[in-house]
Amino acid sequence: MPHTDRVVFLKSVVSGPNISVGDYSYYDDPEHATEFQARNVLYHYEHVGDRLEIGRFCALATGTTFIMNGANHRMDGPSTFPFPIMGGAWGEHMDLLMGLPSRGDTIVGHDVWFGFRTLIMPGVRIGHGAIIASGSVVTEDVPPYAIVGGNPARVMKMRFDDVTITRLLDLAWWDWSLERITANIPALMAGKLDDLKP
Repeated sequence: MPHTDRVVFLKSVVSGPNISVGDYSYYDDPEHATEFQARNVLYHYEHVGDRLEIGRFCALATGTTFIMNGANHRMDGPSTFPFPIMGGAWGEHMDLLMGLPSRGDTIVGHDVWFGFRTLIMPGVRIGHGAIIASGSVVTEDVPPYAIVGGNPARVMKMRFDDVTITRLLDLAWWDWSLERITANIPALMAGKLDDLKP
């Protein structure tokens, strides 16, 4: 972003076929903002094939980290140690590291706020408008507009009642034109649904 070097639009600093970020989603880090993909998307090996998708208008605080399926180890034998990656004679058994269990893609909806040092485990789906409290370890899917916290993260409360959540999801303001978003910023940030202009 032009007025600070600690905040970057993620779309401008990530690359590769297995990661995508929507417009305006940002990462705030006073030391390593531009290194988000290398430092905060871990074990994301192309041969594993899992994707990380982050929607539009998401806010990621310093230390938000995604663990991907490449972190998995075999658990069906007496040892979990990945002997073949050490090479030598052990390298002949690389086939034992293929086809490890996968929880699938990690999908983050639109308008999600991640607090300081949150950890997202593989295959989690986070719904639109959710808030992930600082220090949380997210191991399960998060419903839209839920506030989750803890280790493992649990729903602490919902931001709105069910009727309002349904209306917000139907409204999908993150898909509006920039002109309409701009005209509605006060209502989006501090108003009510009925305050939104068409």
